[in-house]
Order: sequence, then structure tokens, then C-alpha cells
Amino acid sequence: MARRQKDDFGAGIGEEAAETPNVLSPIVGISREDVFAAIGAIVGGAARHPFTFMQHIGSFGRNVVDIIGGESKFAPEPKDRRFVDRAWQLNPVYSRMMQGWLAFRSEMHGFIKSLDLDPIEHGRAMLVADIMIDAVAPTNSLVGNPSAVKLAVDTGGLSLVQGLRHALDDLRHNHGMPSQVDKSPFKVGENIATTEGAVVYRTEMLELLQYTPKTGNVRAMPLLFVPPQINKYYVLDLTPEKSMSRYLVDQGFQVFVVSWRNPGPEHRDWGLADYVSALVDVIGVVNSITGSEKVNISGGCSGGITTATLLSYLAAKKDKRINSVTFWVCVLDPRMEDSDVGVLVTKRGIEMARKRSAKKGVLAGSDLSRVFAWLRPNDLIWNYVVNNYLHGQKPPAFDVLFWNNDSTNLTAALHSDYLSLYETQPFANPGKEMILGEPIDLGKVDIDAFIVGGVTDHITPWKACYRTTQMLSGKREFVLSNSGHIQAILNPPGNPKAKYFVNDKLPATADEWAAGASEVQGSWWERWGVWLGERSGEQVPAPKKLGSRKYQPMDPAPGTYVLG
Repeated sequence: MARRQKDDFGAGIGEEAAETPNVLSPIVGISREDVFAAIGAIVGGAARHPFTFMQHIGSFGRNVVDIIGGESKFAPEPKDRRFVDRAWQLNPVYSRMMQGWLAFRSEMHGFIKSLDLDPIEHGRAMLVADIMIDAVAPTNSLVGNPSAVKLAVDTGGLSLVQGLRHALDDLRHNHGMPSQVDKSPFKVGENIATTEGAVVYRTEMLELLQYTPKTGNVRAMPLLFVPPQINKYYVLDLTPEKSMSRYLVDQGFQVFVVSWRNPGPEHRDWGLADYVSALVDVIGVVNSITGSEKVNISGGCSGGITTATLLSYLAAKKDKRINSVTFWVCVLDPRMEDSDVGVLVTKRGIEMARKRSAKKGVLAGSDLSRVFAWLRPNDLIWNYVVNNYLHGQKPPAFDVLFWNNDSTNLTAALHSDYLSLYETQPFANPGKEMILGEPIDLGKVDIDAFIVGGVTDHITPWKACYRTTQMLSGKREFVLSNSGHIQAILNPPGNPKAKYFVNDKLPATADEWAAGASEVQGSWWERWGVWLGERSGEQVPAPKKLGSRKYQPMDPAPGTYVLG
């Protein structure tokens, strides 16, 4: 398990931090060779330093004696949910079992810290060791999990029978991974992605949806959403209460959204340049339908990377059709130090990841989900092993998890391009890479920008998101939502827990920004709505129908590509 890092910039933003695997680590994957190398470093360290190794074994033995005698002081972290059952404190067998595992983990950490490894090797060894240590936690077995034992007794063994059924079902239908969500209550287009609209443009790569205006007058300048290619677009239109698209339509904005096709091996050659070129055409379609010469654009996560590349290309071509940009939970300058998991990203791992997708034609969404799960195994694997198999319960029916598990593929070419972005860092090194014959240089993008990060984001760490503020030339605003990766986006007005942090100044580092940040109660959507309204032109009569004479409406929203 990745060790937790502290966002230590005052109680206002909070003391709890998130596990933060680097944004590209799941895309790179975990190389078996790198994992074996980390294990080899631990084994080799024991061989090179047998006396140190024996010292830790002796220390572990003494701790076990103290544990058996009831004198141990080992205790889990207060927020470790695995040991919340009172049996871990009250039952002498379970309390000693827990303390024994904690003692083992402590000695393993101590031994690895004592090894003469370079910082990267040390971080890699510690990360892999944590994954293995957490795998043997007593809570992951029936005998070692008191709540599972009690439930089995109370149900006469029915919980175990149901758990076996869930395990067999996952073997057949979920690639052997424990299911994270009960998908049965949800259906796209019926109770998910229900905002009214239509497909007004379609190519082999994408569908363009236009939402039906809900106000008599609308802003003259439209908004175009560019969602991630590694997920489906309806994170922006999840449920009516959480739909950003519906909220904006109700506020009088003209909203368009790209729905990417879920590619197959036959689309292996679609690369970043192809996606950027497709968006250039989409902008022309939006201009034509609305009659507006300019468009506001918004991109998130990997869609933000595509958007940034598009903006650089348009700036180089002196194309002025983009009026402003909003980036949400997007990292344009990923660095190894952003997270513990960054140490797993090696040149060898990158090349092997590139070869794997090239062989298949795509990086399968299921493979991406599996790698990501193993980067956060306690939350995304063992938590569901306990719930689904040991307790025999269904996973939660949660709309966000339903969307998250509705994964898509990445084409081999786009996967390779994303890996190249990680290697060459073109946004941080202007001119180092080209797109459609033009150098990538965000410094030439002189438009207003609104940038959103999430305090506990485990995918795109907020401090990495903040670095985007230093790359653009126009007026910029950075807002830090109080949630994680998805909840930072799905933060609608009316949520009593919603808050965000702002600072009118944009100093060089995220820590400096945080030191001067102030807390605002409520949803950042409202602040963004005002910001966007100031950049969306005058109020004009809402169009009486979707599309135009040239771009006639086709299938109703949510479209057809989202179903594939």
C-alpha cells in the first residue's frame, strides 16, 4: 500500500491526505521485471547484510513474546478500517493476531529502510513490500476476520455460500477480480446520463452531443466538454442531482460534449494527433450550429491532456476560436515525486507497456482497471474480497462506481503517445515535441483558464494539477475542491459537505498557494458558473431546435457510442 502523505498546509484544508499513485502509473502498468527487481533488492539485502536481517528477526521474536504475554503496544492506525470490529480489541486471540501482523510489518519496514539502496530502489522495494504485507493481513482470510466468522455463524453458513457464488461469478465475468459495484440498478439513458439532448455530429471516432436548452435565453458562446478517453463521458451527466451538464443547461449555457468511441484493435492507429484533429473539426461544428465565432472548452483528466495539446496546436496556427479553458483534475506535468507509486515508472516498464498494447492493438479497459486496483489494493481489492466473499454481501450499488467500472480501451497509438508525454514532458519543456507539425508550447496559449484540483485526489494529485497555473499565459484561477478525483468533479450545489479553497495569488509552488488559501463553503460549480458566464457572451434567444440545417439531430442523448 502506498504510504500516506500529509497535506501539511494548515488545518483549514485538512490533515487527511490520500494515497496518490502517479496519474500515468496505471497507463504504464507494473512491469513484472520491476516487481521482481524490487523483491530481489529485499532478498539481496538480506544476503548482503545477514547480521542486520537477523537483528530484525530477533526483534520480531521478542515482539511476539511480548504479544503473547499481553504486553505489546502495537496498535493499528486510527483510520485503518480493517480493524474497526471490537473483537480486535476485546478478543485476546484476535488482538494478538493483529499485533503479530503489525509487528511483522514494522520489522519489514525497518529492515528495508536499513538497506543501502538508492532512493528510487528503496521506494520501489517499500511499495512492493507493502503490497505483499497487506495481502497477508489477517482480515483478508476467513479465520482471521472476526466479522466474517460471526456472520457465518449467524447465517448458518449462508454468507459463505453466497460469497462462493460471488467469487465464481467474478471468475467467469470479471477477470477474476472482486466486483466493486452492483450494476443491476443502473442503465445508461434511463437513470444514468438522462439530460435531454441529441447527437448532432458523428464520425468513426466520436459523437458530438448537444443538450436541449432549458431557459428562454442562453449565453451566445457555447461550452464544449472534452472528457477522458479512458472513461465514458457521462461522469459529467451521472444522475440528475450530480449532473454538471444539467446544471449548466439550467443556468442558461449552451452545452456540447464529446462522446468518444470505445476503440477496438481495428482502431490501433488512432493517436493523439488524430484525436486533436478530430477536435479541431468538432469546434467548427459547434461554431456552425451556434453561430458563435468562439467556444469555451473544458477538459478533464486524460481529456485535459488532449485539450492542452489542442490549445497548443491552435495557438501555433493562430486560431483564435477558443475563448477560455477549464481543466479539471488534470496533470500536465507529472513527476515521480508526486507519489510513492511514481517509483514504479521505469523506462523498461514504459517500453514493455508500449509493446503490450501494440501487440493487442489496445490497452484494454479491464487491464487498466486491474493495474490501478493493485496500486491501491486495500481500497480496491481486499475491501471487496472481505465484503463480497467473506461476508457474502453484494458490492454497493453506487452510481460513481458504476461509471468507473464502465471502462473503455485506449488505442495502442494513443497509449504510446501518452507514454511519450510522460517521457518527454512536452508541456513543461516547450518545443520538445510536435503535434500535427506544430511545436507543443502552452506558453503561447493566451486565454483565461480555470483549473480545479481535489484535496484527496489519488489519481491526479492536486499539487501536480496546480503546476498547470505556471504554464499558461492568460489570466488563471485555481480552485481546490475538498474531495477526491471524481467527487471533486461531482460537487453540486446543495451538498452540505461541499467546500473549496481559493487564493487570488498564484505563486510558483502549490505549498505557497496553500499557505495563503482561504476556505469557501459551498460548491465550486457556482463560482465556476459566474466565471464562465463572464466569458460566454450576451444573452440570446435559445435555439428552438437542436443542430442546424447542415448538422441535423440524430440519435437522442446519451447517443450510441456510450453504450459500446
